[in-house]
Amino acid sequence: MLKIFCKKEGQKGFTLIELMIVIAIIGILAAIAIPQFIQYRKRGYVATLNSDAKNSYTASVAYVVDNPNATTISLANLTTAGYNPSSGVSTVPSFTNSSTGSITCTGNTSWGLSTNTATVNVVSGVMTLTPAGI
Repeated sequence: MLKIFCKKEGQKGFTLIELMIVIAIIGILAAIAIPQFIQYRKRGYVATLNSDAKNSYTASVAYVVDNPNATTISLANLTTAGYNPSSGVSTVPSFTNSSTGSITCTGNTSWGLSTNTATVNVVSGVMTLTPAGI
């Protein structure tokens, strides 16, 4: 006869107290890790918005170099110049001429950022970035 789960004499399993201590330790670790993970994700979203704003500016410069007679720049122009917006980011360029305007990158509202937009202002060809924030 096979005995699959046989206990030796005097052998015991875990006590209820030991199991409760293990569960308490796991709960404490989860309470520490979850807020840190949320902040980590928000920092990633901010980095996405800021890098998209910079990349869209770089694409606008590339577009102007390729099309020196351009008077305005649209999202389609940025896309042809090599800009590819990240998932969850909407980009709106607004240029009065090829060297003056702004590009606004807005993130998904579910990201939970306090400043959900990154804006590049271009005045006479000089870029100023207003970054997104946690």
